[in-house]
Amino acid sequence: MSNLKEPKIDAERRRARGAQSNAASRYDAQREEVQDGWDIPEERAIFATEVSEERPRTMITRNTSPDIPFDRSLNPYRGCEHGCTYCFARPTHAYLGLSPGLDFESKLVARPKAAEVLEKELRRKAYAPSLLAIGTNTDPYQPIERRYRVMRSVLEVLQQFKHPVAITTKGTLVERDIDILSEMAAQGLAQVGISLTTMDVALSRAMEPRCPLPQRRLQTIRKLTDAGIPVRVMLAPVVPGLTDHEIEALMEAAAAVGATGMAWIMLRLPMEVAPLFEEWLEAAYPGRAAKVFARMREMHGGELYHAKFNKRMRGEGIYAEMIAQRVEKARVRYGLEKDMPALRCDLFEVPFERDGQLALF
Repeated sequence: MSNLKEPKIDAERRRARGAQSNAASRYDAQREEVQDGWDIPEERAIFATEVSEERPRTMITRNTSPDIPFDRSLNPYRGCEHGCTYCFARPTHAYLGLSPGLDFESKLVARPKAAEVLEKELRRKAYAPSLLAIGTNTDPYQPIERRYRVMRSVLEVLQQFKHPVAITTKGTLVERDIDILSEMAAQGLAQVGISLTTMDVALSRAMEPRCPLPQRRLQTIRKLTDAGIPVRVMLAPVVPGLTDHEIEALMEAAAAVGATGMAWIMLRLPMEVAPLFEEWLEAAYPGRAAKVFARMREMHGGELYHAKFNKRMRGEGIYAEMIAQRVEKARVRYGLEKDMPALRCDLFEVPFERDGQLALF
């Protein structure tokens, strides 16, 4: 399925990781294996989580994609320790000269000064507020957030500016920030999407190894909604032949704990994600691989993925239409058919500078 085949890393070295291998970045023009004449067995270290730091020039990323309902987003971290095998953000690690495989989930980049940089952007005279999406690439509440608290500091800035924010996460650490999010939600400034893929504990552990278990995420939905924070359940992704039979059960479970809206995305396999997911599926669920990839090709004109706007998120064809119909019927059945409340932009205001002076410029 790809020419990116690499030897699998020993299972003990990649314990609690999602990817099976660590292929070089697609930007590495030349890869060469050299025999140095030594054949002495060598113990290799496990893939421990390593975190480096960077100070970006900007924090707000703009997009003009016609099938995305926001034009700006923010990412506190590069890479994601959750290690989801299907993550469409994996190829972004190649921009750093790192592998979209195990490097993506073990060599992370934190942005400790994110809030400071964001504040300067929001103070610019020409800045016009609009929904800011966080968690659309890598998870802002992955485990290292407990140490770095980048997301917490970003939310504090957004609260000060009364800036609308929509968060997507699998991380239960979002509960830590209920104090800020509930106050913002009361003003129509915040909502959260909690991603669910399966209720099968074994499948969840294999497919998204360092994510909180599904039942724990349902508890998070309840805690957020009890605090007055609107929550959308995200079926992201629906995996053909592996999780698609759970669509109704996932929606029913989320509605039962207070979710008021839902969204869904079909499995996406851009660039390096396809061979990585293939490796994982053939190792973990070999009996399902043929069906999963047959469905993917059916939805993308014979390819595993096609990045056409308005088609890439859902696919095309009979199977894709069937899934869409099932989702719509279940939305009505479980009371998830309403749109999430629109977030307010009219409350945005530039607060005093930290030294107490008026922010005129």
